[in-house]
Amino acid sequence: AYAIAMEEVSRGCPSIAVTMSIHNSLYLGLLEKYGSEEQKERFLPGFLDGRRIACFALSEPGNGSDAGAASTTATLKGDRWVLNGTKCWISGGYEATNGIVFATTDKSLKHKGISAFVVPMDSKGLSRGKNEDKLGLHGSSTCQLIFEDCEIPKDNLIGQPGYGFKIAMQSLDA
Repeated sequence: AYAIAMEEVSRGCPSIAVTMSIHNSLYLGLLEKYGSEEQKERFLPGFLDGRRIACFALSEPGNGSDAGAASTTATLKGDRWVLNGTKCWISGGYEATNGIVFATTDKSLKHKGISAFVVPMDSKGLSRGKNEDKLGLHGSSTCQLIFEDCEIPKDNLIGQPGYGFKIAMQSLDA
């Protein structure tokens, strides 16, 4: 039923379909499958009824969607993760209230050192780049997310450190 609904929405407005797909599959579905009960309580209200929109930040300049080459980093400092780097081609990035962000927590482990985080888009140290001028899908914004000493709570880590690559690949396969 969901696939048919998405197909019909896509016929009317592909921009809305892209936003819905990212929001439903790559935020809600990911949190439902991998998030802790506490994370679900914190990060699902407002997103389940559509009052808030989410984004998914995997791609990076020069790396495309090669999550194994992630240069955005997350360093644990006390009870906070500090993110630094840039994500690109973030669909819905301007409208999003929260995002699932992938960052390297241990470079020595390559793709096994990538972790997933819930990042509120109003976090200090997070800014949005310019809205990309695209040939189509004008109803869906696409921008960069720039992290400069962006601090988020330790509890915003989804799953265990180093599970991010697996989470990203399984979520994209869904």
